[in-house]
Amino acid sequence: MLDKTFDPAAVEPRLYALWEASGAFAARPDSDAPPFVIMIPPPNVTGSLHIGHALTMTVQDTLTRWRRMQGRDALWQPGTDHAGIATQMVVERLLASQGQDRRAMGREAFLAHVWEWKAQSGGSITRQLRRLGASLDWPRERFTMDEGLSKAVLEVFVTLHKQGLIYRDRRLVNWDPKLQTAISDLEVESREVKGSLWTLRYPIEGEPGRFIQVATTRPETMLGDTAVAVHPEDPRFRDLVGRRAVLPLVGRPIPIVADTYSDPEKGTGAVKITPAHDFNDFEVGKRHGLPMPSVLDAEARVALAEIEADLRAVEGIAEPDFVRGLAGQDRFAARKAVLAKLEELGLLEKTEPHTHQVPHGDRGGVPLEPRLTWQWYCDAKTLAQPAIEAVESGRTEFVPKQWENTFFAWMRDIQPWCVSRQLWWGHRIPAWHAPDGSIFVERTEEEALAAARAMFGADVPLRRDEDVLDTWFSSALWPFSTLGWPEKTPELAKYYPGSVLVTGFDIIFFWVARMMMMGQHFMGEVPFRQVYIHGLVRDEKGQKMSKTKGNVMDPLELIDAYGADALRFTICALTGPGRDVKLGRKRVEDHRAFVTKIWNAARFLEMNGIAAPQGFDPASATSPLARWILDGANRAVAACTAALEAYRFDEYAAAAYAFVWGSFCDWFIELGKPVLNGPDGAEKDEVKGAAGHVFGTILRLLHPAMPFVTEELWHRFGYGPEGSLIRTAWPDSVPVPDAEAARAELDWVVALVGEVRAARSEMNVPPSVTVPLLLQGAAPATLDRAGRWIDAIRRLARATEVRPLDGAPPRGVAQVVVGEVTVMLPLAEVIDLGAERARLAKARGTAEGEARKLSAKLGNADFVSRAAEEVVEETRERLAAAEAEMARLDAALARIAG
Repeated sequence: MLDKTFDPAAVEPRLYALWEASGAFAARPDSDAPPFVIMIPPPNVTGSLHIGHALTMTVQDTLTRWRRMQGRDALWQPGTDHAGIATQMVVERLLASQGQDRRAMGREAFLAHVWEWKAQSGGSITRQLRRLGASLDWPRERFTMDEGLSKAVLEVFVTLHKQGLIYRDRRLVNWDPKLQTAISDLEVESREVKGSLWTLRYPIEGEPGRFIQVATTRPETMLGDTAVAVHPEDPRFRDLVGRRAVLPLVGRPIPIVADTYSDPEKGTGAVKITPAHDFNDFEVGKRHGLPMPSVLDAEARVALAEIEADLRAVEGIAEPDFVRGLAGQDRFAARKAVLAKLEELGLLEKTEPHTHQVPHGDRGGVPLEPRLTWQWYCDAKTLAQPAIEAVESGRTEFVPKQWENTFFAWMRDIQPWCVSRQLWWGHRIPAWHAPDGSIFVERTEEEALAAARAMFGADVPLRRDEDVLDTWFSSALWPFSTLGWPEKTPELAKYYPGSVLVTGFDIIFFWVARMMMMGQHFMGEVPFRQVYIHGLVRDEKGQKMSKTKGNVMDPLELIDAYGADALRFTICALTGPGRDVKLGRKRVEDHRAFVTKIWNAARFLEMNGIAAPQGFDPASATSPLARWILDGANRAVAACTAALEAYRFDEYAAAAYAFVWGSFCDWFIELGKPVLNGPDGAEKDEVKGAAGHVFGTILRLLHPAMPFVTEELWHRFGYGPEGSLIRTAWPDSVPVPDAEAARAELDWVVALVGEVRAARSEMNVPPSVTVPLLLQGAAPATLDRAGRWIDAIRRLARATEVRPLDGAPPRGVAQVVVGEVTVMLPLAEVIDLGAERARLAKARGTAEGEARKLSAKLGNADFVSRAAEEVVEETRERLAAAEAEMARLDAALARIAG
C-alpha cells in the first residue's frame, strides 16, 4: 500500500543508488543502437551546484533520459574542469590560514597540496548533481588534468605550434595585479565607478604659452604617453598635426598624430596615447609605429626602467627627480602625487566628476590593468574560418537560430587568443628556453633537448616555460579528448560528433566557438550537430540573481524542501527558446503540488484495484470514457514528443501537465467513479484496464523530467522491476476505435461542466446550492448525450436536472454557450443578481483603471528607455494580466440576463 504522501528524501537516494549500481546510465559502444551524445559543460572542480547548473543539467538530463527511452545509446559524458585561477585561490587561502605561502614553498610543493585538496575536497558538485537526479555515465568521468586529457592538451599545443598556429608575442592583456596573471575576458567584471575626469595641459614644443588639452581618467599612466591623437578632420588641431607636444613631468617630446580614434565630440577632442596601458591606444600605437614603454609593473606599481633614459629637465614642465621618486608607488598613490604636481606646475586645467565603467577581476576583485607582456597566442582567426563555414552550411545548427548571429559577430571579428596564464595550477606550456632566447616546443624535455642539440651542435641547458595554459584551452578539446583522443578508441568512433550541446549564451564565444575550432581542426568534423542555447535564471520579477540583492536561490535547499522532481519540472515548465527563466520559490511549491496530485491519483487507483493491466487491448475498447482517455493519452504523447524534438521544454511540461492533472485526474477519474463504484462487469473491467494503461503512459511521459516519483510508482504498480522505468520504451500511440466520436462526446461533457462551474464561481453561487440546467437550441443528439451523462453532470456541475428550455427564458439567469447550445442557470431565487452585476462591474472598472495606468506608463518613451529591462517586462506582464481580467469580467457580465 502506498504511503499517504510521497517522501522524496527517502525515495531519491535509494532509487539513484539503484540506477547507478545497475549501470542504467551507461553508454554501450558495442551496441548497434544509434548514439545520442551530450557533453556536460564541465563544472569547476571548486564549484557547488547553483541554480544555473540546475537549469542546464535538468535540460540535459531530460533530453538524455528521453532519448534513452527511445532506444538510443545515450552517452552523457561527465567531468570537471581544473579551473586554474579558482582552484589556485582556494588552495592559497587554505594554506594562508595555516601560515603557509605558495611562493615560499615552491611550485612542486604547492602543486602537491593542490592535488591533495582535489582528492579530498574537490568535485563536491558531482555528488550534488546526483541529488538533482542527473543520469551521467559516472564511470567515464574525466578531469581536464587527468593523464589522458593532459596528453591531448600536449598533442594539440605542440601540433598547433609546429603548424604556426600557436606563437609567442608581446601584446596587451587583461592583467590582474592581485593574482599577477593575464585573465580571459570572461573573468573581467565591469563595475560602475564614481571617479573624476581630469583635463591636462600638454605644452606645444617651440611655442611657449600654447597647450593642447587632453582629458583622462588615468593620469598616472601619462608617464608612458608616446603621442597625442586628434581627428584628421578636426579644424582645431590641423596646424598641430605632425608637430610635437612636451610630456609634462617627463619632459619627452611626443608627436601629435592624426587618427580617427580621437572623437571631436568627446572631451577636448584630443586624447593622450599610452600604448602599453590601454587597448585602444595599443592599436593607435601600432598604426603609427609608436614606442610602447610600460610604466606599471606586475603589481601595478610605478616602474620606470623603460622611460628612465627619456627623463628630461624642461623648466616649468618636467620634474625628473619627482618622477624617479614615484618608483615603487602603488598606482593610486602615484595618481594623487601626479595630480598634485601637475596642479603645482599649472598644468591641471580642471577636474570634473565622472562615472564610468572600470574592469575588475571577478576573482581578485581589484581593478585590472591592460599590460604589455610576452604571452603565448593562438591564431584564432585561421581556426575560426572552418567553424564559421560549418554554421553557415548548417552542419552545426543553433537553437534558437538567432544565436547564430551572435556566433558570427564574435567569430568574424576574432582576435588572437591569449592562451598563457601566469599561474602554477594548470597544464604547463611544453616550451623550453635556451640561453640565447631560442624556444623549443616539444612533447617532452628529452625531445626539446634533442632539438636544441640539433640546432646548436652541442648540449645546452634549457629552462622550461613557467606559464600554464588558459583553462578554456583544455575545455576546447572536451568533445574528443574525453573519448580517448589522440588514441583511436571505439568511443571516439561512435560518439564523435556529439548530438547536441546544451549551454548558456554567455559562453558561446569562450567555449562553444573554441570547441568548434579545435574539433574541426583535429577531427575534421564539427563537435556537435546542434547547440541549444538557454537563457539565464532570474528571480520571479525578472531580476538577475545576486547575493547583494538577496534573491539567490539554492537548488539544494529547494530539493530538500520540495524534492528534485518538483524543481526539475519547474525548470522544464519555465524553459522556452530565447528567454530567461523566471524562477520563484512559489513556482517550485506549485509543482510539488503536481507531484502530490500524481501520488494521490495513484493511491485512488490502488484503492480501486487498478495496476499494470494484464491483457488489456486498447484497440478493443468500446466505452466512450475508455476510448476518450486512451485517445487523450495518444495526443499527449504526440505533443510531448514534438515539444522535446524542438527543445520546447515548456511545451513538453505544459502538455504533460494539462493531460495528467486535467484530463486524467480531474475528469477521467471523476467521470469514472460511478463505473468503478458500480457492479462488476465488462465496462468496469474496461475502465480499469484503460486507467492502468494510461497511468503507465503517464509515468513514461513524465519520467524524463520527474524521474523519482515516476520510477517509484512504476514498480509499485507492477509495470516492471524496481529501477526499470529508466530503460523502458518511450510511449507510442495505440489504436483507439472511433476515437473522434469518443472525443466529441466527452469533450462536450467536460466543456459543459467546466463552463457551468466557471459561471457559478463568477456569480458566487455557494457549492451547496443546486440548480437546473436549461438547454436552449439543443439538437436531438445533444439532448441524447446529456441524457447519457446525466448522473455525472448532476454530480460535477451541481445540477438538479438537465432539460430543454420550453418557451422564453426565465428572468435572472446566467448563461453559457457550449457548442450550439445556450445553457441557462436560473439564479434569481439563489443570489442577488443586481448585487453580483454591481460587484462584477466594480471589479471591471478597477481592472480597466489599472490597464489604463500601465498602458500610459508603457506609452512613455522615457520610462521604456530608462527603466531596467526587467521592470519594463514586468509592467507589460501586468498590463496583459489586467486586460485578461477585463475580458473575463466582460464575459461574466454578458452571462447575466434579465
